This record gives sequence, C-alpha cells and structure tokens, in this order.
Amino acid sequence: MRQRPRKAFENREFLLSEGARKIRVLTEVTYPEIVFAEQGVTDTVVFFGSARVPGPEGDRSGPIGPYGIYYDHAREIAKQITSWSLKNAVPKKRNFVVCTGGGPGIMEAANRGALDAGGKTIGLNIELPQEQFPNPYITDELNMDFHYFFTRKYWFLYYARSLMVFPGGFGTLDELFETLTLRQMHSIRNVIPVFLYGKDFWRKLINFDFLAEIGMIAKEDLDLFKIVDSVDEAVASLIPVLQSSLD
Repeated sequence: MRQRPRKAFENREFLLSEGARKIRVLTEVTYPEIVFAEQGVTDTVVFFGSARVPGPEGDRSGPIGPYGIYYDHAREIAKQITSWSLKNAVPKKRNFVVCTGGGPGIMEAANRGALDAGGKTIGLNIELPQEQFPNPYITDELNMDFHYFFTRKYWFLYYARSLMVFPGGFGTLDELFETLTLRQMHSIRNVIPVFLYGKDFWRKLINFDFLAEIGMIAKEDLDLFKIVDSVDEAVASLIPVLQSSLD
C-alpha cells in the first residue's frame, strides 16, 4: 500500500523553508497570545536596558562596572511593582506582570526582582549572533524565544501599560525610539507612559531639549517621557499609572 504523504503542517522542511516565512511570522504573532491568555496575563510593565550591566555576582571593576548599580535598582523597582500588583490587581481580570527581553543585565534584574516578590515574570528572547540565553528568573511558562524582531516588539507593546527604560546601547535605544515614534504618531492602541531611569546617563546621551529647541520634535513631544532618578521616584511615578488603568 502506498504511504500517505505528510500533511503540510507536519513537514518540517517546508515549515523552515523560505516559502513558509509568512507562516512562521504568523506563529510568532499567535503563539504568545495563547500563552498569555493561558497564564492570565492582561497587562505588563516592560523593562528595557543593557544586557551588559553586571549584576552583584559580576565584575563591576571595568568601565561599565559603575552602571551595575542600575541592576540593583531595576531589581528593586520590579520587586516593588510586582508586590503592589499582587496586592491590588483584580484576580483573573487585571494584573501587571514584569516583562523583559529575557537576557542578562537589566533584563535579568527586572525578572529577578519580580520573582523575589513571588510574581510571574515574562522573558521575550531573540536569536542573536552572540547567543543570548534566557536568564534563570523567568517564569517557565512565560519564557519565549523569537526569530523576528518585529513580532517580538509587537508583544513588548501590546499589553504594555508602562515602559521603564534603563541605560543601554543600540538595542535599548531602538526599542525606546520606536515606542516614542509610535506614541508621537498616535499609532499605538495603548497610552504607554515612558520613564527613563538615570538622569546623568540620559542627559549626557541625548539632548532632548535641543531637538525641541530647533524644531526637530515638537515641545509637547517632551511630555512623551519622564526622567526618573531613584527607586522611590520610579515606583511613585509608576503606581499611579497602573492604578489609573484599574479605575
């Protein structure tokens, strides 16, 4: 008897082929939605920041070493926000889960802080030439890996109620400016308050006031973000934003 041919969705060679790219993209859009629903995730607080910032167990003696303090701060903010969410969120209806890019550095710190508080925490990893492995503090069921940057970015923002952006390099700046552009153009469903953590870093890196002064951005675009400079200030700024979405 002639063997029955494989169904298309069982054909791994086809699914990994160039012709099936659209299908692979669709899976990266669909799969996280199902996982988030199963895990009861309704809203997220997204942390962006450098993968290179050393944690307390790392070497803080090099040029980037002093920025290790931001690891500690990200961890504490994530812990406090998660604790607040566990006490104030509406069970099975509204909650605020810390979400990161899933790697080391600031991402690890935020996932770690959320776990410290006893909450779930999300890691949206991406395939990179320098292999990025998920940090050990992500909730297993919410540990995902993406091939396409744009589908990963979609899930960073779809449930986001706020962004906390720590010092970082090209990747962090890419994520920050794409979010600011979407908000500037009113091209995003959610109003996502953006907080930049670390006044000294951001003031040295980008002269936002100059951009507004010469008309490259509108003066009101400066209201799309707020710079915060301490754990207490960050938490005090975040909680009213989250509370307002519950009211």
